[in-house]
Amino acid sequence: MGGGRALPSPALHAAAMNAPLYNTDILRLAATIPHHERLTEAMATSEKRSPICGSRVTVDVAMADGRIDALGMLVRACALGQASSSLFAAHAVGRTPAELAAARDSLTAWLAGEGAMPDWPGIDVFTPALAVTARHPSIRLAFEAGAEAAAAASTRAAA
Repeated sequence: MGGGRALPSPALHAAAMNAPLYNTDILRLAATIPHHERLTEAMATSEKRSPICGSRVTVDVAMADGRIDALGMLVRACALGQASSSLFAAHAVGRTPAELAAARDSLTAWLAGEGAMPDWPGIDVFTPALAVTARHPSIRLAFEAGAEAAAAASTRAAA
């Protein structure tokens, strides 16, 4: 075995190659981003940008009892970045910074073909994008910005 890279199963790879990248589920998510306004009282903010397409996601967080209590976002991204932001925002409130970091890392590994599908509701919608590596940075934006903002807010709260 060697190499350490877990490739997707042949069936999953075939499904990813044959499925449309911008499907109804992606477009529906892109059009319905929860928490789509910035927080006025954010404990921390992080902005991430994809150098490939220019997509940009800004995430504001407020924490209570070590968990995300409030979330605000500004999303200026392609449909995949918007859809990913929608999935992130729908399930981030109530999670810890460690859980968000684990989700970010798991998503990055999965997209790179180096890990299993992340345990995040609805993430399988991005299966068609597995073979389109140029789109991976925009899919990761909300997860990267959210994990970074949560970690900064947690550090700030502990100080």
